[in-house]
Amino acid sequence: MAPVNFITRYGAAGGGRAPAPRLVLALLVLPLIGGTRPMDARSPAAEQAIDPVLAARYFEEAGVLSRQDNGRLWGVPLYGPMFFVDPETRAVVANQADHEGKLVAKGGLFVGKLPPEVGPANTAIRWAGVEWTMVMWPLPEDRQSRLRLMMHECFHRLQPALGMTVRDAVNAHLDSLDGRIWLEMEWRALEHALWHTAESRHQAIEDALYFRSFRRSLFPDAAANENALELNEGLAEYTGVKLSTASLAEFAMIADMKLRETLLGGSTFGRSFAYTSGPAYGYLLDARGADWRRSLTSQSDLGQLLADAYEIKLPAPARAEATRRAQAYDGDEIIALETARERARQEKVNAARKRFVEGPVLVLPVNGQFNYNFNPHAVLALDADSTLYEGEVQVSDAWGVLHSSEGFLMVRRNGLIVRVQVPAPPDANSRPLKGDGWTLTLQKGWRVGPGDRPGDYVLKHEDAPH
Repeated sequence: MAPVNFITRYGAAGGGRAPAPRLVLALLVLPLIGGTRPMDARSPAAEQAIDPVLAARYFEEAGVLSRQDNGRLWGVPLYGPMFFVDPETRAVVANQADHEGKLVAKGGLFVGKLPPEVGPANTAIRWAGVEWTMVMWPLPEDRQSRLRLMMHECFHRLQPALGMTVRDAVNAHLDSLDGRIWLEMEWRALEHALWHTAESRHQAIEDALYFRSFRRSLFPDAAANENALELNEGLAEYTGVKLSTASLAEFAMIADMKLRETLLGGSTFGRSFAYTSGPAYGYLLDARGADWRRSLTSQSDLGQLLADAYEIKLPAPARAEATRRAQAYDGDEIIALETARERARQEKVNAARKRFVEGPVLVLPVNGQFNYNFNPHAVLALDADSTLYEGEVQVSDAWGVLHSSEGFLMVRRNGLIVRVQVPAPPDANSRPLKGDGWTLTLQKGWRVGPGDRPGDYVLKHEDAPH
């Protein structure tokens, strides 16, 4: 699966801690059949990496779909300011002008370049005075997948207006043994519910909600954190699937394929589960004819909405009852697979601790311009406060831009992101600053100072005490 990029943005803040974030997380949805290849940046076409004719066609597709919906889904049109960005060249092609003159009109479109401090991603972003939907180029060749992606990201741009406050919800428990087992049992029951009706569907929904309730009873704050990501990415993916399908039957097929892909894929769930849960819950609510979207708030729970719609009252959660119900969905198979997977996960956690925690590190503090992107399927929780974002990533802040091919560790305190760290550089005086798998371009006024432990380093502003 090709990389999937998220981006998180923070507003201005004083001191060394980030404020409550303005969090925007978005998924690049690949076609279920077929795919696209990124353009080779070394080819003659690299200077014009985004085909303007194709871009104009895609903008029109999104506009037509939004007009067909006519605000029925969320009460407002979804299509609005949008630009495509090529991650290799950072070339931008937009459907309208910006407010700061960063873009130039060309052939009915607007072109320019994304600045280095903004990571290319699929997301909503405020840039050049405009609230944009940003989508990475190339888009999927499959039309349904392409529309799903664009509508997903359009929803993110509208979330504030819909009253759907976004917060940085961490769900590390979903990559623990019990977390994975009972999330997968929930999904297996949901899949059963998608293709059955009447009493059989009702029973499968009850079982899915029971597995959900039991899982949440095992972990403090699980309900609040899971709900936050489901209302963010789950509703965005529901929106994309709903608007890009022509019927409830097609909607059910896509929701089911997403469940099966995730169950078979073996990815981490802490940052990605809601893309799978959202369409399934949304379909079952729509199939009931419930007018559930109009009453949504940032405190809503999709599971409770589904229980209300189907008039389900759950008994108190207990492991024995959850285990009994799981037998109808091959629970023994899930338990065996996840028990074996847990051993491998612990080995990865131990290796990551040695590299990013126990060994010498460079600490990058979070300030008022914090921005990062990552692959949601490659996120490893070391504990409730420390999360490794693996693979190709970019992090930027007032101190500069970090590029890493080996990921970075993010540390939180009381739910707030306070720092990022990578293995310490062999030479703290080199410029650009380099370490194992990463390069950091420092902004003027920032320096590298000694950290709390021998061998550690920390980024400091020139005005900070030595």
